[in-house]
Amino acid sequence: MPTTTSKTLFRNVSILDSTGADPYPGDVLVENDRIAAVGSVETAAAEGARVVEGRRRTLMSGLCDAHTHFTWNNSADLDGLGALPVEEHLLFAIESAKTYIDSGYTMCLGAASAKDRLDVVCRDAINAGRIPGPRYLANGPEIAVTGGALVKGITKFADGPEGMRKAVRELIEIGVDQIKLSMTGEEITGTQRAEDTYFSDEETAAAVAEAHRRGKRVCAHARSAESVKMCVRNKVDIIYHASFTDAEGMDMLEANKDWVFVAPGINWLVATLYEAESFGFPQEAAEAVGYKKELDVAIEGLREMHRRGIKILPGGDYGFAWTPHGTYARDLEHFVELLGFTPMEAIISATAWGGEIMLQPDELGKVQPGYLADLLLVDGDPLADITVLQDNSKINYIMKDGTFHKEASEDTGATPPPQPGNPDRNQAPASV
Repeated sequence: MPTTTSKTLFRNVSILDSTGADPYPGDVLVENDRIAAVGSVETAAAEGARVVEGRRRTLMSGLCDAHTHFTWNNSADLDGLGALPVEEHLLFAIESAKTYIDSGYTMCLGAASAKDRLDVVCRDAINAGRIPGPRYLANGPEIAVTGGALVKGITKFADGPEGMRKAVRELIEIGVDQIKLSMTGEEITGTQRAEDTYFSDEETAAAVAEAHRRGKRVCAHARSAESVKMCVRNKVDIIYHASFTDAEGMDMLEANKDWVFVAPGINWLVATLYEAESFGFPQEAAEAVGYKKELDVAIEGLREMHRRGIKILPGGDYGFAWTPHGTYARDLEHFVELLGFTPMEAIISATAWGGEIMLQPDELGKVQPGYLADLLLVDGDPLADITVLQDNSKINYIMKDGTFHKEASEDTGATPPPQPGNPDRNQAPASV
């Protein structure tokens, strides 16, 4: 039985392909869930396609958030994450998933779930087409040692190498894609310092070995200099924050830049320092506990990492009251304004490198033939103004797997089909 081919032609767009090449005018043909042609599209190949008139708008890959918390519920009450009933919590996580894809994020890597299976359930529902959302790699509760939890109610505790192995096995059993270790403190807790390191080398090594043995990666909340070095020594795949990386740690990161990713969550530092006052944490308090110091040190270190070619990806710990869901693209502005990225480099970090961290480097993150059709049509030029990606109204079309999640209403329309009994085999593709 013949298979029906679904086609979409983006005509006359500015193609930002995430290879590093300058944008160029052309057409992009999508067949079913993949990009079939880029640049010049033969008329015969586009026959029967639905046409989206680009009008030189920017066609680019969907974005990636490398530090995602579907279950963070836009609250200033951190302890409340653990107390929120699971039914309401699942509903919020589902809403978060939709907010991500509504914002142009088609790839997300889970950085911890507030309850055991919330991430896993959301991932499976997205994959089954039951709810809208990005491609998602699910996590479980973060693992901490006794006395090292940032928020006790959302933490899985383990001590010693054998405890770590057991905790990792239990999380793998519920279906997670990666493991999260909470290795250092966080100043907003009032008791856990960012430069404290709670894990031992033996505990880190055991957790990583067990995860890798089962084909799972490990990510870590690691702010202190020692925790960063511990991560690299023990092959932690994704390092979150890395604020206080010292010279030795910087050299280690550079020597291992072929496999390690850093996702600093820079927006968390900026917003916690300057934008949390109305939620009970004024700038004076943030400075007093060390957030100004950490932001300054982190910016200097991340600029050096960027200079050395270490892969830094956006993902700003969104889902707290002062880092609300839906503001994800602020990270890209910070990369440009604070970390010395060019707009092109920031886009590549959120697209091509997103495909890499999602483990599909030859299928995600670029506008290239054969890649999965996860695409944004943007009314503006992100290379001229990176903040355009913070305005959802400027993201006119959002496509995932060759299917539109969002379509611009002003472009919607259909060309009438040929009259029955008078088929026109040379009819132009339907245009919207």
